[in-house]
Amino acid sequence: MNKFYEIYLDLEKAILNQTYHAGTLLPSENDLAKVYHVSRETIRKALVLLLENGYIQKKQGKGSIVLNVNRFDFPVSGLTSFKELHDSQNLKSETIVTKNCIEKISKKLANHLKISQETEIIYVERQRKFNQEVVILDKDYLLTSIIPELPAEAAQNSIYDYIEHTLGLTISFAQKEITVDPATKKDHELMDLNGDTHVVVVRSDVYLEDTTLFQHTESRHRLDRFRFVEFARRRSPM
Repeated sequence: MNKFYEIYLDLEKAILNQTYHAGTLLPSENDLAKVYHVSRETIRKALVLLLENGYIQKKQGKGSIVLNVNRFDFPVSGLTSFKELHDSQNLKSETIVTKNCIEKISKKLANHLKISQETEIIYVERQRKFNQEVVILDKDYLLTSIIPELPAEAAQNSIYDYIEHTLGLTISFAQKEITVDPATKKDHELMDLNGDTHVVVVRSDVYLEDTTLFQHTESRHRLDRFRFVEFARRRSPM
């Protein structure tokens, strides 16, 4: 591993562990070079990686300012359950299930999914709590023709784990839409928005391996706590 990358990882860890707090300055290039026993050029390469990954902002005459990274990364194109994300990023969170019931699908959602308005769905509503604040409100709509029931334990822990390992179904792909919407009355009631007027909303239509639609999700996020990430590679023009 290149020395500058090792230094980048070490500084990244220090920022995430809040050894260096948001708004404070990293030590100067000279000081870091002495600490790590490397050249300033090696330190500069490590700082460039921190800059590109959103950990610091360079300010002329001041140095490297640590940015607020108390956010959670949500992959845009991936199909990952909250529990899987929770485990992979070691998030300290609490899930509160506020609803888990069978009801008729709404006219608006039936039209969106192009299915009958007589369709029954399981509606699951869950608050995601971090540091004593509810910053996500998840709404899941499961077609009862595919998922006849959802035990309370599955709603609390992982719907996808229940579908794949208990029901033996294979979840394959989703079509996603990400928007910034005005916060609703329910958002204000069930989330700690701290005066925010808008939320980030991720809507997904989710399909099984045989292309059967089984779920629509609506995940509503507080603006200041999340960043949505994706890897993009430029393709050469034809």
